[in-house]
Amino acid sequence: MHTFAVARAVRGIEPLVAMEIRRSHTGVVRGVRHREVWFEARPEADLLGLRTADDVLLAAAVVDGIGPGRSALLRLARAAREVDPRLMGAPGSGVEVSASFVGRRNYTRFEIEDAVGAELARPLRVPYHSRREGRRPPAGARSWRVTIEDDQAVIAVRVAARPLHRRAYKTASIRGTLHPPVAAAMAQLARLGGAGTVVDPCCGAGTTLIEARALAGEGSDPAGVRFLGFDHDPAAVKAATLNARPAAPGTEAVGGAGTGAARVAVAWAVADGGRIPVGDGCADRVLVNPPWGRQVPPAGLLSRGLAPLWREVRRVLAPDGLAVALVHDGIPRGFAVEEVVEVSLSGQHPLIAVLRPR
Repeated sequence: MHTFAVARAVRGIEPLVAMEIRRSHTGVVRGVRHREVWFEARPEADLLGLRTADDVLLAAAVVDGIGPGRSALLRLARAAREVDPRLMGAPGSGVEVSASFVGRRNYTRFEIEDAVGAELARPLRVPYHSRREGRRPPAGARSWRVTIEDDQAVIAVRVAARPLHRRAYKTASIRGTLHPPVAAAMAQLARLGGAGTVVDPCCGAGTTLIEARALAGEGSDPAGVRFLGFDHDPAAVKAATLNARPAAPGTEAVGGAGTGAARVAVAWAVADGGRIPVGDGCADRVLVNPPWGRQVPPAGLLSRGLAPLWREVRRVLAPDGLAVALVHDGIPRGFAVEEVVEVSLSGQHPLIAVLRPR
């Protein structure tokens, strides 16, 4: 028996989420919407193993005829009353609902949440916790989500205790740390199969290489790949080392990227992005999220611009290598573009660019 599921996604990478669902044999994709992928999950599928998804939910009801008028609230409440009790799970400390919609409506997200949440809580005889006025639901409340696009709504319940994008390994953080599903999308675009050395010259808290290692481990032995992360900030290297320990046993910090780094799966070092300590043509893949200049100002050789970084990326890449970069000010010179994905992130619209050195 297949289960109807909904994967939530960062805007722009929905096709990559659909690709991961197919590639991992998690399910059969039935539709792609604004920030959602609808799919039929296969029996025994590991829904929590999707790395490019922000969250995964089980659909309890799909409701048609949801227009912009306020009668839609009554229609949604009626659908919530008819939800199969078997999907409601343990009562916990109550019910909480988060809602969103595309387009203009004559009602607010809070009115949607209250209409649906009250009906979901009623048969369980537990309180409904509204999000109005900035209130936060208590721990242990069952999480539901309502999304509306065009005239169709879905009411769904979260599979896990918390959203998938909140990675358990991320125990240490720094300013400007990358959203894990976006990092996973970059790794997916990098086509890591057959790569021997993967480099991140601006590793931050290590998210990109940790996600890349997890993805590489799905198809081969990740111990056969070197993952080398560098950052100008010693605090970032410390955070990356701490984060990688539960995610990638055997990880350690090293003073450089010489022969010692080959003995570990992931190695971290303090280094300037304008002078990457890797030999010419030694990197099969480069994954990089350069400093935006908003939360994290460029430092060292990059303080006057990113040209030294892109020059170094071209130098270390093998002739048939790929660079996957999250760029905010256009495609850097000296590269041929293979693919571009625009994403919506932190109020900005950067590009994930797949690049080859010219």
